[in-house]
Amino acid sequence: MVDRTIRTLIQLGVILAAVVALPYKLFELDRYFVPKELVLHTVALMVAVFLLARRRSLSFDLADGLLVLFLLWSAASALFATNHWIAQRALGISVSSAIVCWGARSVAERGSYRPILIAAAIATVCAALLSLSQAYGLDSEYFSTNRAPGGTFGNRNFVAHTAVIGLPSLVWCTVTARRSFGALLGSLGGGVVAAALVLSRSRAAWLAVAVCVVVLFVPMIASRKYWSGGMVGGRFARLVLAAVICGMIAIVLPNRLNWSSESPYLDTARGVVDYKKGSGRGRLAQYEHSLRMAVSNPIFGVGPGNWPVEYVEFAPSSDRSLAEEGMTANPWPSSDWVAFVSERGLVPAVALLAVFAVLFYRSLRKWAELESGDAVLAQLVLAGTIVATMVVSAFDVVLLLGAQSMLVWSVIGATSGIRRVGREATLSPRAWGFAAAGLLLVALLSTARSATQTISMIRVGRGGMTAGWVAGAALDPGSYRINLRVADLYYRRGHCGPARGYARRAEGLFPHAPAPKRILNGCG
Repeated sequence: MVDRTIRTLIQLGVILAAVVALPYKLFELDRYFVPKELVLHTVALMVAVFLLARRRSLSFDLADGLLVLFLLWSAASALFATNHWIAQRALGISVSSAIVCWGARSVAERGSYRPILIAAAIATVCAALLSLSQAYGLDSEYFSTNRAPGGTFGNRNFVAHTAVIGLPSLVWCTVTARRSFGALLGSLGGGVVAAALVLSRSRAAWLAVAVCVVVLFVPMIASRKYWSGGMVGGRFARLVLAAVICGMIAIVLPNRLNWSSESPYLDTARGVVDYKKGSGRGRLAQYEHSLRMAVSNPIFGVGPGNWPVEYVEFAPSSDRSLAEEGMTANPWPSSDWVAFVSERGLVPAVALLAVFAVLFYRSLRKWAELESGDAVLAQLVLAGTIVATMVVSAFDVVLLLGAQSMLVWSVIGATSGIRRVGREATLSPRAWGFAAAGLLLVALLSTARSATQTISMIRVGRGGMTAGWVAGAALDPGSYRINLRVADLYYRRGHCGPARGYARRAEGLFPHAPAPKRILNGCG
């Protein structure tokens, strides 16, 4: 009963996180991120409760230990952060992701990993379908015209990341389907995902597909002797054919995307690894300045999520990552790996990379010990998901976002739990109690924070010009945008008393931002 509940929660969470969004365009980025984070935290909280209710002790292996080290060091880093609200938000995503991973693994250890991979495949296809809907004319207040076709992710790159991360699960569900109709649906889903990847023009996603093909080609051939029956090869060939056909159709079929180039897809293909100009050159410059930040704070970094708070102190005014008002244009760096080093220090970044390395190594070993060919292929899903995640995380943010984290760690947990490898250690009941209390506390705080952020955006979106923003600031005191807006509203009306209070709050969140200082100076 407990396993079924955990499995159902993760299934619903993976799918819901891919499609949920808010319509309030005042919050162009957070209206996508916050509700997805709320799904992740809610699922993690309930999964944690069920896991803790069943277990009185805990066994863990090397990968678990490295993941715990990553979380503990990140928590210590958050204590020294400038902006504790952002630090709590970033730390909460990491903790909730780990809980989801452990929940999926506990279910997989009892042989029930297939439903989670099916949910991951469905979520991937749903994200791609919504992206294609926007590209071919569907207009919705839940879509953003910036960085289209982003669908319910608000950004075409984020949809592409989700598509390529979920693609191994979709392939597995197709070739191992229990019925022919399921395999047919999988092939059609593969075509949808391929078309969305083409239209996304995401170089990170395109490169991730190529790297996965190269890395997994030999293991795929080596796994043939474990396949049950002769349908896997034929189904895989049909899926590849559907993907190629749909990708070609997407290129020639007229859409509503306003590309500035006459040959946008060819230009993107040519610039996949071009770092001498354009966004590639800007990304290298950002890497350099972010690593300077890491060198200045080598032990604990600047705090989880605090990259945009401190980056302006390390980058020249000509840096393309900076907006005109002296803030970063995006609230995250262009890479998760740079983010983890600059925000949390070198140790947690290495620990997280080591988690992926250990699990990747295990996925390609001792296949003869597995119970079926489906389980062997599921190990290739684990390897493919890790490779895709590591590649796209070298270019754009992935593991700091709710939906992508939910997808990645659900799949990793489900596929790594098929087989436990290596020695395990056992926590004492007392240590387990402290660990359980810490996980529950962080998950509960993260859920409450995401809920109040969601309600805050709703109040601002539906409220009056001033009343809505004031109510939003009360519900989400950690929002720089809302506090600055309320301060500006009062300042324009000559009410310097409340204007100072909200401006000081905004300045405390982003000390280097010039906008709050202008209001404070204007009020004397």
